[in-house]
Amino acid sequence: MAIDVPSSSGAVSSAAARIAVMTTDESVMLAAQENLASDFHITLLDSAEGVLALQNEVPLEAVILELDTLEGMAEPLLELVARLRAADEDLVLIGLIQSLTKMWRRKFLVAGIAQCFVAPVDFAEVRTFLQSGLEQRAREIEGRKVREEARSRYSFGELIGGSEAMHRVYDALSRVAPGNTTVTIRGESGTGKELVARAIVANSQRNGQPFISVNCAALPETLIESELFGHEKGAFTGAHQSRAGHIEMADGGTLFLDEIGTLGLALQSKLLRVLEQHAVQRLGAKAPRKIDFRLITATNENLEQAVQAGRFREDLYYRINVFPIALPPLRERQGDIALLVDHFLRFYCAANSVPVKTIDTEALEVLEDYQWPGNVREMENLMQRLVLMVPGANIVVKHLPQGILYTSSAKQESLLIPEEGLCFDDEMARIEVAYLQAALRRTGGRKTMAAALLRVDPQRMKYLCRKYGLPS
Repeated sequence: MAIDVPSSSGAVSSAAARIAVMTTDESVMLAAQENLASDFHITLLDSAEGVLALQNEVPLEAVILELDTLEGMAEPLLELVARLRAADEDLVLIGLIQSLTKMWRRKFLVAGIAQCFVAPVDFAEVRTFLQSGLEQRAREIEGRKVREEARSRYSFGELIGGSEAMHRVYDALSRVAPGNTTVTIRGESGTGKELVARAIVANSQRNGQPFISVNCAALPETLIESELFGHEKGAFTGAHQSRAGHIEMADGGTLFLDEIGTLGLALQSKLLRVLEQHAVQRLGAKAPRKIDFRLITATNENLEQAVQAGRFREDLYYRINVFPIALPPLRERQGDIALLVDHFLRFYCAANSVPVKTIDTEALEVLEDYQWPGNVREMENLMQRLVLMVPGANIVVKHLPQGILYTSSAKQESLLIPEEGLCFDDEMARIEVAYLQAALRRTGGRKTMAAALLRVDPQRMKYLCRKYGLPS
């Protein structure tokens, strides 16, 4: 049974929150109607099925449930609460209960009830809590909307950043992703080259097709040829059955070769043949197999220098370097540190089921001053460690690793003392003159008052003015 309760005054706004009240007690129905119908759209129901059906039909903002803890009744209600919460994480759930033990209170709170009211229920208190809960719900939804809008402005796929350097990367990705052009991603270790590759695939026509990622530097030299090109049964000792290689498995999709600069010259020659013929031949096979894949490569090496040194084939270099994308190191991404810190703190707090932690302004300044030799990977690892190790809700300077604090202090020292050194006496004289001039300006040139301001003897004040040639 579902009963829509009309407002007694007829003045309920069309924007008023829609609330369901589930109870079999007529006195509770009447109290809910008298206390809530003037400000909310109220629907009275007498079954869990009715609540779930209504939630599927209209967007409910709050549900008030009569909770029965008698044997055989509580478990279905716990399941109902859990299903309502799973369907809408922002739904305000209020429980009405005859008697509330600590055990049942804990169980219902864990299931998703925000507050339980014990009979006889004071609906004035329910109304106050309901209004507060709905306001909090609106704030959380709006906050999430703002964060999502910010993320859409400052992200591309899984890449996070709003700096000018990253926007240039996003522009390049949006241009190259839809086609089949071969892409080479250049950047230091830890800058997120595989994330760029995945962003290209996600925005391409090959999205949903195989994405085969191979770290060329991680494959043993004795196995890399078999891993890339595959082999037939009996091709070598231990080849007990035929096996497709990574290149063949990418047929129809995308092949991502990370650290391609580590491939030996012999393998480079074979890869070049695959790219020219669009076919791959397994070890021990008599004929090649036609394949269709898009190639994305990545490297942290200077391929131009490798070509000059004879470590990388020039013809392969021109084959793969069709559309290069340069990923900036984190130290050059002005303004992105705060975005990344917030992103990783939220992600790892959620992953570890702990309340969201924040970072102190001073600590953030230290992180922004750090050079991040390990780039975004180093940042991610640090945030994960801080989420687990910091006991409170706020991360401050003392929680940061000593290595980061030392480099920050060293930079401040380098501002004071340059590498070539300085003349201590000249620096002290410059400081003295600056203080003397400031004191004289503030006192209108009156030396006695300036001496008092600097807490020095008037005779010494006169001596210092003569020493530095200041007006007497």
